[in-house]
Amino acid sequence: MVNSIDKQVQKLISQGGEFDGQSDLDAVKASLEGAEIACYRADCSKARNRSAVFRAVVKAVDYPEFFGSSFDGLYDCLNDTVADQRVGVGILLDDLHSADPDLEKDMSRLVDVLNEVADHARDQGKVFVFGIKHGGKHPEAVPGVVHNWSETPS
Repeated sequence: MVNSIDKQVQKLISQGGEFDGQSDLDAVKASLEGAEIACYRADCSKARNRSAVFRAVVKAVDYPEFFGSSFDGLYDCLNDTVADQRVGVGILLDDLHSADPDLEKDMSRLVDVLNEVADHARDQGKVFVFGIKHGGKHPEAVPGVVHNWSETPS
């Protein structure tokens, strides 16, 4: 299994672009880090719209400013992050609720922007790879039940 992961990662490193977010992520991360590619995980579990996904990315890569819900801002953020690294960047959009109505309509544009970043990185002699681990759809709101951000299960 590790050899197949290594071969997939070597192909990714040479081409850039998307990796399977459902694969053995620890093995993918280890292979990327072995190639000196900085790895980030954006926790999108609470994101219900594009702006929240972008906030998760900003937080993951420690970008110094937030750019709202602009795809151009996401492109600039990720290109700056790639430029700051010697070899390149790998990012996982973890638990992205891509079936939520607000996110579903933005998914194709999001993937397009991520692929544009990969193309730009390749043109600069660097690597950008990304994965999306889909989380389905958030559960529907239940009348009378309030969920707080600080709520923790007992």
